[in-house]
Amino acid sequence: MPSLTGATTEPTRPTNPTSPLSTTGPATEADTADAPLASPLVVPSDDDPDERTAPTPADRPSALRHHAEPDRAAEDGKPAKAKRGGMFSALSNRNYRYFFLGQVVSNSGTWIQRVAQDWLVLSLTGSAFAVGITTAMQFLPMLLFGLYGGVLSDRFPKRKLLIATQGSMGVLAAVLAVLTLTGAVQVWHIYLLAFLLGMVTVVDNPTRQTFVSEMVGKKDLGNAVSLNAANFQTARLIGPAVAGGLMAAFGTGWAFAINAASFAAVILGLLAMRGSELHPYPKQPREKGQLRAGLHYVAGRPDLIWPIVLVGFIGTFGFNFAIILSAFAYHVFHVGPGLYGLLNTSMAIGSLVGALLAARRARPRLRLLVGAALAFGVLETIAGWAPSYWVFAALLTLVGVFGLTLNTAANSLIQLRTTPAMRGRVMSLYMMVFAGGTPLGAPLVGWITEQYGPRIGLLICGLVSTVAAAVIGVVIARVGNLRLSFDLQRGPEHQLIAFVPRQA
Repeated sequence: MPSLTGATTEPTRPTNPTSPLSTTGPATEADTADAPLASPLVVPSDDDPDERTAPTPADRPSALRHHAEPDRAAEDGKPAKAKRGGMFSALSNRNYRYFFLGQVVSNSGTWIQRVAQDWLVLSLTGSAFAVGITTAMQFLPMLLFGLYGGVLSDRFPKRKLLIATQGSMGVLAAVLAVLTLTGAVQVWHIYLLAFLLGMVTVVDNPTRQTFVSEMVGKKDLGNAVSLNAANFQTARLIGPAVAGGLMAAFGTGWAFAINAASFAAVILGLLAMRGSELHPYPKQPREKGQLRAGLHYVAGRPDLIWPIVLVGFIGTFGFNFAIILSAFAYHVFHVGPGLYGLLNTSMAIGSLVGALLAARRARPRLRLLVGAALAFGVLETIAGWAPSYWVFAALLTLVGVFGLTLNTAANSLIQLRTTPAMRGRVMSLYMMVFAGGTPLGAPLVGWITEQYGPRIGLLICGLVSTVAAAVIGVVIARVGNLRLSFDLQRGPEHQLIAFVPRQA
């Protein structure tokens, strides 16, 4: 991956007199490295009006056609062949394969603990509000200290940081296992350990997100983000099913013990990587104002701000499934831990489908982001009135498809549009808004669920997500002076739905 100082900059696209978006085309790493902070809204290439009037690749100097990293495979002065894409193209990288396999094991353990922890809190207290407090304690550190995690991620070697954070998570899971197996566990123990886990996550999340680009490079970044999501959802299929069986047969303590052991897979994978095959970015020296510089960078980039705001609303209200699903299982459908785990599995099936579909896309699109958010909110609202357990489970599968599509589109879009020197800080802001809103939303949703019932709780979550998607979609169009276009003609040059510039 080229450093910032050596990046080649593409010539500015020709001006389109009918569009205020004529100053620049789709942002890339080189484009955004020195982009002015007050840049106009940048939209993906399929929605970019300038893309249709831009010079063709043949009209440009060959050295300026792409911003790809140097071709390591080029020999004897001959350019390397373009890397073949595909649904699993990122797995051609040896280091990423080790990371991917370790994450399958660790993510499965994480889901085992997540399901077991929610059920344990509900069993100890009988309160959905207490489950909300547990979730809030785990995500509160992200809200308070999330941006500092991004500064550390930009400052220190990411592989070493991940070894430290993953090891710490394993220790915390082991402590919870011992407390539960000995019968000494109390609710405040769970609150405290959830908060400590959140403190570790403050550093782990942005580091893990940005380390992907060091393993695969820019070319496979979008595919790797989607495969990570597929990995997580595959674990979501395995974890809840295993958790339900473990809890039914042996109790919740062994679920926590298995999660503690699962972190060894990630650490071994990180240790087995070849440092020579990584694409590390220059570490940022410690200096004053790094946090403020990251915020200033995002403040001048509407193409980063609005996706972050959108996932913030949906993360705060729409993704409180830890509270909602346990309450539906316990109070509405009156099922045990086995069928409760199946609700998580139903959503995971949809999320896995969404992740695999996302892996086939070359790059995220603005209309995809807004459309997925809107569909997610509408389906969540409908699920609140599901008449039976199996209808509810089926609707959760569709909710999972669009929720995962939203997550991968936002994550890929923000990483690809951010200069490497700022990526850790921008992703920490993204994670802070997405996950940090949970301490605010989880207790509120838990209280509503407890006072008015799970159906009203899910209905409000769905309505907030729907309104947020619709309003922010309108805001994006107004900021970019765009309008929504529908084209019913067939053909690769025709797009069913797209944002296009308003006529002057």
